[in-house]
Amino acid sequence: MNNFSYTQASTAKEATGIRKDQPAAAYIAGGTTLLDLMKANLEEHPQLVDINMLPFKGIEQTKDGLRIGAMERMSDVGENPLVKEQFPAVSESLLLAASPQLRNMASIGGNILQRTRCGYFRDAAFPCNKRVPGSGCPALQGDNHNLAILGTSEACIATAYPGDLSVALVALDAVLTLENVKGKQRRVPITDFYLLPGTTPQKETVLEPGELIVSVLIPATNHARRSTYLKVRERASYAYALASAAVGLDVQGGSIRSARVALGGVGTKPWRSPEAEKALVGQPATEATFRAAAAAALRGAQPREHNGFKVELAQNTLVQALLKVA
Repeated sequence: MNNFSYTQASTAKEATGIRKDQPAAAYIAGGTTLLDLMKANLEEHPQLVDINMLPFKGIEQTKDGLRIGAMERMSDVGENPLVKEQFPAVSESLLLAASPQLRNMASIGGNILQRTRCGYFRDAAFPCNKRVPGSGCPALQGDNHNLAILGTSEACIATAYPGDLSVALVALDAVLTLENVKGKQRRVPITDFYLLPGTTPQKETVLEPGELIVSVLIPATNHARRSTYLKVRERASYAYALASAAVGLDVQGGSIRSARVALGGVGTKPWRSPEAEKALVGQPATEATFRAAAAAALRGAQPREHNGFKVELAQNTLVQALLKVA
């Protein structure tokens, strides 16, 4: 572990001010992702800024929907009665993630910002375009069984966000509130927050240097109340998804009035599928409809040597999730 200094910030202005003066500093909340990266010598920060004292908390129903503070812990949000009743996909995505110990520590903001679990990124002995732009991507020809088949490029095929929560948030049209070093806030739809790798895979989000995630807002809709999150993984617990699906349906009289579909584990970012949604709306809520939507969702997939199985796996995962909510 490299030496670093530690500061506990009492206000957002203080926290962002430190980052403004020391751009290489990093914010730390639960620390469950950051410390892993530092211990593996994948990230080096001369200073850590503890933001646990910042007032970015609360789980509350507003006129615009559900507001979740970025400093709330995963376990508290996942177990919250309001979240479980009105936004089940969000609750399920949190309670299927990590372990109870990690969920008790990890913050919502930190979860949204967690980085890829690609083995080549996590091992400094290998080149990686995310760590060192232009160094190459050994996953293209190497072990890529758990990597992306949607949104890939010749520079990167990693599932840049490996978690669960943001897949549900993407499906439910969540909006992030961000605060910059000048104290100004902006709102960014989470569908726009994550970036495709293209030729710059080191740029994973639109977050500006020093900017903080303040809160998450999820609109209250019929398809949010009738939603679910389904996760398929290599073992029953404490594993990242090979494929997952977050779906929400508004069904009236057996016909689908609106639909939301997002996939995890198969895209270079949490993958919203307007193709699947278009195939669902106006159609009967039947397995045949759901299979047509699943085929549409994976039509643009570009599997590599070891992850071709993910096409069928993702399709079946999506179908099962849709059957559950229907």
